[in-house]
Amino acid sequence: MHSVSDTPERRSSLVPGAIISLALVAGLAAVALGVVHPPQTERTDLIEQPIPEQRLVQNVVPFPLPADPTPVEHTATETPYITETRIRAGDTLASVLKRVDVSNSDLLNFLAREPKARSIYKLFAGRTVQAGSDHNGNLLWVRYIYSPNSEVNGQGIAKTLQISTTESGFKAEELELPLESHTEVAVGTIRTSLFAATDIAGIPDGITSQMAEVLSSKIDFLRGLRPGDQFRVVYETRSIGGRIAGAGRVLALEFVNGGKPYSAVWFSPDGETGSYYDLEGESLRGAFLRNSLKFSRVSSTFGMRTIRGVQAWSGFHPGVDYAAPMGTPIHATADGTVDFVGWRDGYGNTIILRHHSKITTLYAHQSRFADGIKAGSKVSQGQLIGYVGSTGWSTGPHLHYEFRVADKPIDPLQATANMPVSKPLEPEHRALFAKVIAPYQQQLQVLAKYQEAIPESSNVASR
Repeated sequence: MHSVSDTPERRSSLVPGAIISLALVAGLAAVALGVVHPPQTERTDLIEQPIPEQRLVQNVVPFPLPADPTPVEHTATETPYITETRIRAGDTLASVLKRVDVSNSDLLNFLAREPKARSIYKLFAGRTVQAGSDHNGNLLWVRYIYSPNSEVNGQGIAKTLQISTTESGFKAEELELPLESHTEVAVGTIRTSLFAATDIAGIPDGITSQMAEVLSSKIDFLRGLRPGDQFRVVYETRSIGGRIAGAGRVLALEFVNGGKPYSAVWFSPDGETGSYYDLEGESLRGAFLRNSLKFSRVSSTFGMRTIRGVQAWSGFHPGVDYAAPMGTPIHATADGTVDFVGWRDGYGNTIILRHHSKITTLYAHQSRFADGIKAGSKVSQGQLIGYVGSTGWSTGPHLHYEFRVADKPIDPLQATANMPVSKPLEPEHRALFAKVIAPYQQQLQVLAKYQEAIPESSNVASR
């Protein structure tokens, strides 16, 4: 049996202790040397030295001091105490205000009847609500940052509703607060799902959704993710006065799916419009998106199917069903023209889009259609066209999606996987593209090495 002094732990602890002791000894020696006095000269030498003439020079420069602020001025200009919260799914206005310590019945009455304050009732999960109060705890204002990533004349701004206290009650006004942009980097490993991995890495949900959208033409994020898949991402966050206002844009991304890496970088040749490309300059905007819903699950595949229950049915299923909550947004999978919008027998509320090469896509069982969707109107890839419902011969909320060529149904999951991507980068932009993406390539390489060295790492601090 080893004594305490013989244990490896004890020996290892002695080493830094010895180093610290030596450092302290050296420091004391340095202090001792620093206070050694030089030998004094003879007193007679000092007496013989002439004493220089000394004269006090005083020059008073007038500096006007500001008048003491009145208590009213101080209260108006003092820095408020700010409490903030993020809106959660299922929140009500009352529950949000309670979390920022605001319980004012007069304020709630004002918000209910004031037309300018109606946007505060449109609560979006992840958006921020703030409350400012003075040093006595009196409410100064409530802010709802309902559009944290808008842009005006190239300047990032946060569209904000502010309700301020006044002598007569309250006042509602729209503010455009300037945004500060920050670059964040993170890494992660898939264990169960993409959202679970990004939550561990501290990545905002808005960035997670963008990651899936950016590489949707390369990776099937509904069915194709595997445990052990890894990602590295460089992205923007926006802040107002040092407080996070929301997520910005994915700037660079590398996703290893099934051992194969896929990359994406944002490139804007004119500084206004842009798109995502791989590191070779090929566009990642597929001719057709793999999925019309951002996140859901396949509840029924293409082919022969039998449905039991109240609405029993058996036969050929010409599309794919995606189970999703009622009201989930539905997006067009490609550019096209609205060929039909309305009610169609067992399909219920249905939209049919006509695309190039005699291709049509069908979106059925919708609860309602998006504003502006009518026969003959043009839609772009990713555009909102409707919302998930359970109309027609539906046994529950889901989207029935069909892909047809010359009116012949084809399995959408196979058809979109083989579709070509859009046009590549223009030759005249290649030199600028190489210059812009070089720093992102370096960042992704550093993150890959970091992740390789520390496999269990999940987050890298912002810079």
